[in-house]
Amino acid sequence: MSDHALLSPSAAHRWLNCPRAPRLEAQLPNNVGKDAQIGTLAHSVCEVTAKKHFNKIKPAAYTRAINKYKTSPLWDNEMLQTAETYTEHLAERAMQFEHEPYIAFEVDVDIKDYVPEGFGRCDCIMFGNDTLVITDYKNGKGVKVDATENPQLMLYALGALKLYRPIYGAAIKNIEINIDQPRLDAYEKWICSTEDLLKWGEEIKPKAQLAYAGFGEFNPGEWCRFCRANGVCQAQAKEQLSAFDDFKDAVSDDKPDLLTPEQIGDALEKGKLLAAWYESLQKIALEKILEGIRIPGYKAVEGRSSRVWSDQDTALKTLEENGIEHAVIYDSVPKTLAQLEKLLGKAKFTELVGSFVVKPQGKPTLAPESDKRIEYSSAVADFANLNEV
Repeated sequence: MSDHALLSPSAAHRWLNCPRAPRLEAQLPNNVGKDAQIGTLAHSVCEVTAKKHFNKIKPAAYTRAINKYKTSPLWDNEMLQTAETYTEHLAERAMQFEHEPYIAFEVDVDIKDYVPEGFGRCDCIMFGNDTLVITDYKNGKGVKVDATENPQLMLYALGALKLYRPIYGAAIKNIEINIDQPRLDAYEKWICSTEDLLKWGEEIKPKAQLAYAGFGEFNPGEWCRFCRANGVCQAQAKEQLSAFDDFKDAVSDDKPDLLTPEQIGDALEKGKLLAAWYESLQKIALEKILEGIRIPGYKAVEGRSSRVWSDQDTALKTLEENGIEHAVIYDSVPKTLAQLEKLLGKAKFTELVGSFVVKPQGKPTLAPESDKRIEYSSAVADFANLNEV
């Protein structure tokens, strides 16, 4: 099978909402960014770490694989820590079954019954009791991924059902979707019945057919964020530039001095997507200028930079040789909490100094009402500060 499907499960949130997006993206170069390459390497580390834990590969094979991955210029020792965390979560889930579950890693699944030419790959599949568990590792730490009705994982689950139902039949009654995002300390879970998942699969068939054919309408929204046409899509531009025309018409004329709370909320909602769109537009404009394409009214200039040593070791040695004391040149500071935890391992760190770790209440930050975090309480914060006096 090819590496990329037109209707990729990872882009399902996009093409289910904007059916014209896939064919538009197909016209643009698919440049795999550094973050995606890092994510691929981190996935590989997770795979061999989990396989070693569940005795799917021998320790020697694990060591060879890790040594090979370490030769990559993208390697970061953090990958070992996140892989261990991911594996710990899988082990904890496996222990919740009454009997040892069936476990498989990096399983190719066929979703062509629902999506034209569709396929995907599940990071980990478990089956025990009456539940098929799909776990997906996410390496990102910028955006928290929600498991609830996640279309990518639901498509994976449909593919897993097609693969395992001939074996387990009606024994698979429930589907559990887990998203493991260790770098955000996030582990999301959502459960539905097999019946509901199959019903959803039938519901999206017409949408998938529409998107595959390139029909339907453009529908800009928050799903534009990872679209290759983000910033150059005309439908998106029209939507963003018209957003504040609607807002301007809604502003009251009888009190022009101050926005009402309702108007502030409306402006925040409209401005959120507008700001993200403008940032993408700036990035694309710079790329085009550097390619030699003129963008009227703009040019590329050299940004600010900071001075650096051409040879730090020699420079510092020269200072010492000329009578500058070592204590003046070097600061002695302890490693951060996170650095020590990574160095020692989570278990040992918790055993030795876990009792000294506290998590103060965070500063208030603005979030939509749909955010799952508990609403900030100024009374709780005042009480916490009082305890510190």
